[in-house]
Parts: sequence; C-alpha cells; structure tokens
Amino acid sequence: MVVHPFPATCTRFEVADLTLAMETRHAHGAPGLLFAHGFGQTRHAWNGAASALADAGCRCVTFDSRGHGESDRLVGAGGYHMDQFADDLRRVAAAQPQLPILVGASMGGLLGMVLAGETHPAPFRALVLVDITPRWETAGVERILAFMQAHPDGFDSYADAAEQIAAYLPQRRERKSEQQLRPLLREGIDGRLRWHWDPALLAGDLVQESERYQPRLQAAATKIDVPVLLLSGARSDVVSRATVDEFLQLVPHAIHIELPHATHMVAGDANDAFTREVVRFVQSLDSLPVDRPTAGGVSSQ
Repeated sequence: MVVHPFPATCTRFEVADLTLAMETRHAHGAPGLLFAHGFGQTRHAWNGAASALADAGCRCVTFDSRGHGESDRLVGAGGYHMDQFADDLRRVAAAQPQLPILVGASMGGLLGMVLAGETHPAPFRALVLVDITPRWETAGVERILAFMQAHPDGFDSYADAAEQIAAYLPQRRERKSEQQLRPLLREGIDGRLRWHWDPALLAGDLVQESERYQPRLQAAATKIDVPVLLLSGARSDVVSRATVDEFLQLVPHAIHIELPHATHMVAGDANDAFTREVVRFVQSLDSLPVDRPTAGGVSSQ
C-alpha cells in the first residue's frame, strides 16, 4: 500500500444555493491546483492524480460539482444549467489562497474555458484542459450519455456495477472493487444501487442543448490569455485531430500533448503519464506571478 504524506482533508463549501463536498491535499507552498471533474463523475476521479501531484509539491483541491457525488442536489423548480456550474467553479477558485491552476476534464474543462475567456482578469493562473475542446465529436458524447442512461433501475450488487463498468471501459485491466465503487453509488430504499448523480442532470441544458454552447465556447477560447495545456487521449472518441487543430487556431499559444494509450478518460487510463505532463507544465510556470491580479497589477492575498 502506498502511503501519501498529504492525505485528503474533507470539507463542505457553500456556494449560492447549496453546498459542495471538497477535499484538499495540502503540500505547503505553491503552486495550487484546482481540479474540476467531468459530467457524471466525482472528485474521486482525481484521487490518483491529486495524490501524486500533492506528493510532488502541489496543493491539490478537488470537489464534487452540484448534483454529483456528496454535493447537494437542486431542490424544487428549475433545473441544472451551465452558468450554475461555472459560477460554482468561480466561487471555489476565488476561495483559494492564491490564484489556482485549473485542471479540468471534459465538462470541467469547458467551464474553465468559459471563465478564463469571459472573466477579466481570469480566475485561474493557467489551464490544463483534459481531453476537451470547444467543439467535440458528437458520437463520443452520445456514447457517454447512453451509458449514463442505461441503468435507470440501478444495480443489484457492486459486482453487477463493476461488470457493467468493465464492459464500458474495456481498456482498463482491473475491475473496480467495492471500496472504489462505494463513492460512486447510492443505495436506495429498495436496496438497489444507483449512480451518485442526480437523474435531473440528464434533463438539464448541459445534455439537452449542449451543442448550442459551442459558439460561446469558441468565442471564449479566443480571449483566453493565460497559459494553456491541452492533454488529449489518442484513443478518445470525444476529441479528434480536427477538433484539436481547430482549438489550436483559436488559442495559438496553447501547448498540446497527446497521450498515446488514453481514451477520453485520460487521468484514469494513463495516470502516470498524465501527472508527469502536468508537473512539467506547472514547473514551466515558475517564472510567472502566482498572486491574484487586481486592477492595478499584482497583489498578495
């Protein structure tokens, strides 16, 4: 068993209308990394990467987006909308002791692009985008949503859930254990195990109208002026050579690295390579200011 010197400290973080579950792995000193997971994931998707990067000297913060994991779900009228998620991320970033580097996968990366492009000064010191571009391949997203919608009645056991996940992620060598699955499933009053996320998420505009956001995302990308690293999976069906080339035209200062053995689930498929590239990128930022900019320049907080 690997013992990490910086175990996770769990807290609750209040946003506009609910609270989010958060974990901090605190290596004293800079830099600070803020991780935003993908749609249908939890903060636990970052466990391996956040532990390794904390060991490498980073302060790592992960959290469950609204409606996911242990964070609150919406109650009453109304639904989930992209601007809610973006505002949550903005608030979490603003609460960090110094301007964070955002590591955003899929949905988390899209939210990072919107905030970095539409907010000035940007709420992040830099962006690490994990297998996401302003325009994506529809077939890949539809495959993800099909899996999320495939088991409305849940699973009768952790073994059943592990089997279904293994079929969805055939590139993974090991099946998830019950311990790994517990944060991802909730037991209902009928004894069935269901996903951790609010089913109402599937009715929100992130699913029903996601492609209408692409022009906004493309426009925001052209205004990003912080350092950007795009890490994509060579076997991804969400990001392609065409969407990457398009992104690099929109953000010409961005660095792109393709991980040959990864699918859309980059950190899970190739965690060692993923963390290695993030460390290199973070080290390249050492000469840049890390404090929060104000209208008059840079000041400590």
